[in-house]
Amino acid sequence: MTVEQLRDLIRHTVEQCLEEYFGDPDAGLEVKEEVKLKLLASMKRKQAGENSIEPGEVYQKIGLKS
Repeated sequence: MTVEQLRDLIRHTVEQCLEEYFGDPDAGLEVKEEVKLKLLASMKRKQAGENSIEPGEVYQKIGLKS
């Protein structure tokens, strides 16, 4: 076994243990229609080659300084 294979095995094992311990907090929940529409619109813009929101704009929207 190579070092990289050992790292992958450890990473996978840790991920499995965390998933078993914490589970999926979103399991069984549904995505709101509004969120679905926003995600679809975002995907269409990306496929059309449009830029996403600039970091400065995000900072302003959440009240941080850019």
